[in-house]
Amino acid sequence: MGLMEKVKARKAAPVALVPVELPLDQIIQRDCIAAMRALPADSIDMIFADPPYNLQLGGDLSRPDGSHVDAVTDEWDKFDSLLAYDTFTRAWLAEARRILKPNGSIWVIGSYHNIFKVGSAIQDLGYWILNDIVWRKSNPMPNFKGTRFTNAHETLIWASMGEKARYTFNYRSMKTLNDELQMRSDWEFPVCGGQERLKKDGVKVHPTQKPEALIYRILLACTKPGDVVLDPFFGTGTTGAVAKRLGRHWIGIEREDDYVAAARERIDAALPLDESALTTMQSPKAAPKVAFGVLVENGYLTPGVVLSDAKRKHRALVRADGSVQSACGTHNGSIHKVGSLVQNAPACNGWTFWHIETETGLAPIDTLRQTYLLATQP
Repeated sequence: MGLMEKVKARKAAPVALVPVELPLDQIIQRDCIAAMRALPADSIDMIFADPPYNLQLGGDLSRPDGSHVDAVTDEWDKFDSLLAYDTFTRAWLAEARRILKPNGSIWVIGSYHNIFKVGSAIQDLGYWILNDIVWRKSNPMPNFKGTRFTNAHETLIWASMGEKARYTFNYRSMKTLNDELQMRSDWEFPVCGGQERLKKDGVKVHPTQKPEALIYRILLACTKPGDVVLDPFFGTGTTGAVAKRLGRHWIGIEREDDYVAAARERIDAALPLDESALTTMQSPKAAPKVAFGVLVENGYLTPGVVLSDAKRKHRALVRADGSVQSACGTHNGSIHKVGSLVQNAPACNGWTFWHIETETGLAPIDTLRQTYLLATQP
């Protein structure tokens, strides 16, 4: 066989594609752009990005009384020029677009310093903006000098891969989370504080740690159990901790040693929710049209029966009107509302959280709903 024949044969031979395994539930300690370039295309379900804001703070900030303001002065937030920040923004957003699945979506959070530049780059790169969400801070830092309005919000951009691209949006879960009202685009959460705020020797580990409740809502809205969520600016691992709780896979990219150490410790301590608690509300088309009160009315549950969770940690009394009351007597309402209150969780599917004693042990009250449906369907 001549040289040309060998070349043609080599070209015609099938090439075995070696799948690139994703570093699931791991932190990649590397520059974010380089780390994303190492990931395979079309492999990520959702990206949550909290990039540097490029605050351009010229020096230490102080209050009128001379005390120090704990602001963002870290080197990772500094860029030589606005052009340098634009170049960086477009580079990481381009890599993010490459690794997102066609039905994936991206969330980016920022302040007035950078979010408009980010939004422009998102549109230029072919993403399709679905919403801009305003995070209203219930406890914002005041403007100490009284020279401007208090900066009391940040903006999140949610975008799909294109105008006609499919994407995940758990509309029904968001409506349930919001007391059966359609979820709006202005969300109120406090700035991260208290026990949730990570500190080392009394000092914040990260200056812009985001509240878990904010990330919880985003992941609940736009991902499904088992999805892969990437955070290219991982910080202290809020995205990873919440993803673990909700049964999602996560990949974090972070280059700072202190943040990586804090994130690993935090995620190791995070406890995933029970499988039954991960079941979110179905869409109106798919959900059986049965209210909890119907089971009470039809004798499938008797007023006064005590419900409990799968671990018998929480208990609730069934009342005649189909509402339930927690054992401590402080929480009243629907099975969903009381379930979330006793857990101190943003949401709860009461059908799978609450159980009833049977001859064979505890069973979710959803089994009674299914029995009712079987008995009443034609």
